[in-house]
Amino acid sequence: MISILVPIYNCNVYPLVLELHKQCSDCGINFEILCQDDASQSNLNIFNKNVNALSDCSFVSLKENIAHRENRNSLAEQAKYQYLLFIDGDSIIIDNNYIKKYIDNLPDFDVIYGGRLHPEKCPSENQKLRWKYGRFIEDKTSENRRKKPYKSLLFNNTVIKKDCFNKVKFDKNIKKYGHDDTQLSYQLNLLQVKINHIENPVEHGDIDTNLDYLNKTKESLENLISLYQEEKIDVEFVRLIQLYYFLKKTKSAFIISKLYAVFEKSLLKNLTGNNPNLLAFNMFRVGYLCTIN
Repeated sequence: MISILVPIYNCNVYPLVLELHKQCSDCGINFEILCQDDASQSNLNIFNKNVNALSDCSFVSLKENIAHRENRNSLAEQAKYQYLLFIDGDSIIIDNNYIKKYIDNLPDFDVIYGGRLHPEKCPSENQKLRWKYGRFIEDKTSENRRKKPYKSLLFNNTVIKKDCFNKVKFDKNIKKYGHDDTQLSYQLNLLQVKINHIENPVEHGDIDTNLDYLNKTKESLENLISLYQEEKIDVEFVRLIQLYYFLKKTKSAFIISKLYAVFEKSLLKNLTGNNPNLLAFNMFRVGYLCTIN
């Protein structure tokens, strides 16, 4: 029936697995839960080892880091069932019928995405940028996601048929952070697989600090441009690439890069502060995008 694949890096996955195990058992389905830590050498793995005491569950800690994309690929290769549920180790299950909702929606679709939510209250002022962007920009209802089914797809909290995943997989040659979901969604778009968006979100548990998120954003933008330049993604598939292409074509990127250099410190001061502004974040992203060669 279903293989639940949980890539881990430095987090305690046992409470998540315990809830997933309970719900799968209550549904009376054939299942397995495979957890794989990407050589984090975390002290939290002491708790993660308890996963091995649960029926049809396993936890493994890799000796060498293979990066998040290849960790997902590796888990998929080990999976023995037809359906794969990808769920990140820092996710929080917020619905007692979470597994049942997926099981009820499996027929007739190659991919099913349940969505993601951020908590109603920000955990701390030092996490406000990631929390704001997640809660007010990224979090979408299934109705909104269905309007652009491929572009609204993330691979945390997604069920995909194994034979479908094997046609695409995550690009193991790319090591930088970011847009692995975008690239895979683009490949699924080319294949025109059947996607369903349902209301079955998990909560984003481990929210980055402001500075960490800014650094990840920079690396993500660099990776996005690389994907475009290597023709691994089409210009029309991502709005930021469309904007980048337009600014380059109109020779506006150079001017914006100079303006970014002038205002960078002011933007960073706001974005790493207690009340980051999302407009300032967009200005930061566009400005940094224009500095990438």
